[in-house]
Amino acid sequence: MTPLDFEAAYAPLWAELEAVIRVAETRRKFDGARLATLYRRVCEHLALAQARAYPIHLTQRLESLTQSAHRLIYRRHDYGLARFARLALVDFPEAVRAHRAYLLVSALMFVLPLLVAGWAAWRDPGFILHLLDANSVQEFDSMYSDSAESLGRTRSAGDDWQMFGFYIMNNIGIGFRCFAAGIFAGVGSAVVVVFNGVQIGAVGGYLIGSGHARNFLSFVVTHSAFELTAIVLAGAAGLRLGYSWVAPGRHTRLEALRLAARHAVVIVYGVIGLLLLAAAVEAFWSSARWIAPAVKYGVGGACWVLVLAYLGWQGRPRSTDSQAGEDHAG
Repeated sequence: MTPLDFEAAYAPLWAELEAVIRVAETRRKFDGARLATLYRRVCEHLALAQARAYPIHLTQRLESLTQSAHRLIYRRHDYGLARFARLALVDFPEAVRAHRAYLLVSALMFVLPLLVAGWAAWRDPGFILHLLDANSVQEFDSMYSDSAESLGRTRSAGDDWQMFGFYIMNNIGIGFRCFAAGIFAGVGSAVVVVFNGVQIGAVGGYLIGSGHARNFLSFVVTHSAFELTAIVLAGAAGLRLGYSWVAPGRHTRLEALRLAARHAVVIVYGVIGLLLLAAAVEAFWSSARWIAPAVKYGVGGACWVLVLAYLGWQGRPRSTDSQAGEDHAG
């Protein structure tokens, strides 16, 4: 079935759902059973459109319809712990996969500068002074030296709880800038993501080249699974905002921006959760000197596998359900 045939076959049903949504949003009484039925059918159509890589304007229309209907159906019943569980177990990983093109671009903009800057700083330790002043470099040396009481702790921090608060503020700030800067046609997000890749890579390359590899790598290996992933995801959400402004399609730019923000904000919720988790791990696990580096490497590797598996597979419908939906709709 071609996209045109698909749209022609089901456009009346989509128009009916739009009409029901308008009634539900403006009146207190509406046909809830019909809304639920149409919602399930359009969810099936959305899954088919995404699986068959139909044009973006078609999938965006279906995404908008299903999200509006979902909000109406569950607004009185889906709250508290149940809503949080659905966000964590279904909505967030689904939203990440739906933005995979933006995710790939954001990952490349982060990883490539990180590797280049890391190699440059490892090869020439003086390269770090192009990015940081001498006092900051000396502080990094002391934070990861063998004599440091806790790895990664600044001289001004008194204990792990103080560092936990610092990491929260720092991580959330980076994530917010990666996302919010996307309003500037996506260029802002690109700049923030690239800058963070360069800075993180340069610091890592410098510390490894300066003989602090064991302390530095054992410190970052665990929490980086959550923190670096969150930075890339925040950048992807920002790029989605920017693209909606540059290429609004059939919508006005403000409508396209509002629709993109509605989709991307689910990723932002997940990013906040990942950054909070990263801050806790960084403060109370990564910095601990009593934990052997080998143990940290093992746990860190498990965390990377867990994060990637969670984003890649969590919340996917079972194959039997997907096949049944296709047989019903196709």
